[in-house]
Amino acid sequence: MRLLLVEDDIMVASGIKLGLADAGYAVDWVGSGERAQEVLAKESFDVGIIDIGLPGIDGLELTRLLRRPEMANPAMPVLILTARDALQDRVQGLDLGADDYMVKPFELPELLARLRALLRRSQAANTAVLSFGPLELDTANRRVSIAGAEGLGATVIEIGPREWTVLEYLMIHAPKPASKDKLLQALTGWDKEITPNAIEVYVSRLRSKLEPHGIALRSIRGFGYRLEQTP
Repeated sequence: MRLLLVEDDIMVASGIKLGLADAGYAVDWVGSGERAQEVLAKESFDVGIIDIGLPGIDGLELTRLLRRPEMANPAMPVLILTARDALQDRVQGLDLGADDYMVKPFELPELLARLRALLRRSQAANTAVLSFGPLELDTANRRVSIAGAEGLGATVIEIGPREWTVLEYLMIHAPKPASKDKLLQALTGWDKEITPNAIEVYVSRLRSKLEPHGIALRSIRGFGYRLEQTP
């Protein structure tokens, strides 16, 4: 899952970003509403975490702007972070399009729980289960399984957080191929903490778990990978 953090306080942003990265999220950070508006017009994120007290375009105005249809993902869930705890501020933020509201200071476990809730609601609004042949990825329960033959139960496959991100991206875009660059961005955002060669490691791990069940990850030379069913 790729998140956009919009926070002008560098120390606060660094702490939030570190905590979210440790929880398995790819986090990109910008320090102003103007920069966030530029980014959101071109790139899609799973959730936006936005501080209200931003210089220039504040968080409330940014929340209103990102709902415009010309944005890359106008339906993106938004969690507002702010030191303002007045009822009027909370109501205004929600009315402008925010999905949730947290008052600073806050504890990281609560932020993570609220993010999980936003992601569940967002995925349920689209589809809770992604399917490719017998392969099923339950995004709400974080479960990967292979449907069994008639009368037999499904086989659950255990995968790591980054393998999950790669598989989810491939399934969303199947049967089209996914480029290495896009997979890298889904895993790490702009920081490029993971090299393109590391993508091959996660793909190799997925292959070893999926190919015995008739699901192949084909390499597209010079581009990326594609999910295919094998006979």
